[in-house]
Formats: sequence, C-alpha cells, structure tokens
Amino acid sequence: MALTKEKLISRLQTQVGLSKQESRAVVERVLDIMKESLAQGEDLLISGFGKFSVRQKNARRGRNPQTKENLILRARKVVVFKTSGVLRNRINGIRTS
Repeated sequence: MALTKEKLISRLQTQVGLSKQESRAVVERVLDIMKESLAQGEDLLISGFGKFSVRQKNARRGRNPQTKENLILRARKVVVFKTSGVLRNRINGIRTS
C-alpha cells in the first residue's frame, strides 16, 4: 500500500499534534518548496533519505510499440532519485549503530 499525501497529512496530525488544516498546509508547503527547487534545476538532498537530481536526457530514436513506426523522442529533463546509505540499509534490514 502506498503512502499517499492524505495519509502523510493524517500521520502528521496524529503524531505531531497539529490540526488537519495545519498538517495539510505544512505538507503542501514542503512539497511546493521541493517542486520549486527541482524546477530551478537545484538538487534536493535530504540527509538520511536521499538525493533528488534533475538530469537532461538528449533526443533519441524510439519506436511506437503499436504501429512499429520509428520516431524521435524529444530532449527532456527527468528527476532521478538516489537513496542514501542509511535508507538503503534500513530497507535491507541492516542495522547500524
């Protein structure tokens, strides 16, 4: 099951003691800050969690899988996420002191 924005708001409300409106405002603002930073091409580093980076992908040849027609995929930017060692170890059940 996925952790949705609504579940994040509810957890913030119950675990921190903020109201539902305050929790929603905090989550929305944090996400806005993250989106703004990435849109400006900045890396987003969250210690103990990971790093979001914006990478440029060049134009390349592709193929429509239904028609088998060749086409050119345009150049674009993509967001890449790399986990921190701390998160990677926790996911894999490795305890560190």
